Amino acid sequence: MTGIKTTGEKKMMFFSGRAHPELAEEVARQMDVGVVPTKAFDFANGEIYVRYQESARGADCFLIQSHTAPINKWIMEQLIMIDALKRASARSITVIVPFYGYARQDKKHRGREPISARLIADLMKTAGADRLLAVDLHTDQIQGFFDGPVDHLFALPLLADYVGAKVDRSKLTVVSPDAGRVRVADRWCDRLGAPLAIVHKRRDKDVANQVTVHEVVGDVKGRICVLVDDMIDTGGTICAAADALFAHGAEDVIVTATHGVLSGPAADRLKNSRVSEFVFTNTLPTPGELSESLDKITVLSIAPTIARAVREVFRDGSVTSLFDEQ
Repeated sequence: MTGIKTTGEKKMMFFSGRAHPELAEEVARQMDVGVVPTKAFDFANGEIYVRYQESARGADCFLIQSHTAPINKWIMEQLIMIDALKRASARSITVIVPFYGYARQDKKHRGREPISARLIADLMKTAGADRLLAVDLHTDQIQGFFDGPVDHLFALPLLADYVGAKVDRSKLTVVSPDAGRVRVADRWCDRLGAPLAIVHKRRDKDVANQVTVHEVVGDVKGRICVLVDDMIDTGGTICAAADALFAHGAEDVIVTATHGVLSGPAADRLKNSRVSEFVFTNTLPTPGELSESLDKITVLSIAPTIARAVREVFRDGSVTSLFDEQ
């Protein structure tokens, strides 16, 4: 006999960066595992140091890091953590990115622009990631940027079931805030049995976050409108869309988004908006000033969805089966 025979048992290890530890702990509890102790700190000049306190040799490693503010720091930390796992002889490295940074830069709108979403995927692959797991990417094409398996998770069942249980479905209309969200809004319609409306807008290409809403396509008068989007950053687009719906006779407006980025003037815009409720998931931490002072913000946990997907990946099961009902 030549060689060495092993038991063949697989070992899973779960790691987390420092960006959103609350979500990591919740995912770990859902899977009944612990987060691997990690020593991480910043040097005086801003460089990041990472060292794992347990051996990762031969393990299937899952590393979660959401790209929240300061986004460049946490992306860099994730890349360093991937490299550390690769050099620690991990059997496989699955990167979990609840919110994928730079996802809005997924194509060239004009000449001499970067495709930064592709760059992020290339950086992760170069660092040593074997697989990517993300929640509600800005566009489906980003899956093709990563040279390896990509598991694309959806918050739609979580958000839609919450809204559907709260409102009178006979008065509900699903609204896409722009043409790019129509496909997602259509899935909401199928799940809730509601009609579709669209807010037509035009964005100023020379001014960031500047949007002019033109018209509403569809009947929203006297209806309870649920605006569905993948993310809310400064809140300008979604609040302008809500104003357009009210101007066209909507009875009430509820806003849902997977990712509550909520940067810059978002706090004031959400507080002053006529929207009755903003519903997010916890792919990103909600800024303290909003979570403490604004009672019309509801945050649903995406941790059970992530945990189920991780189990399927580790057991060589089907992640797609989690969303077959869509």
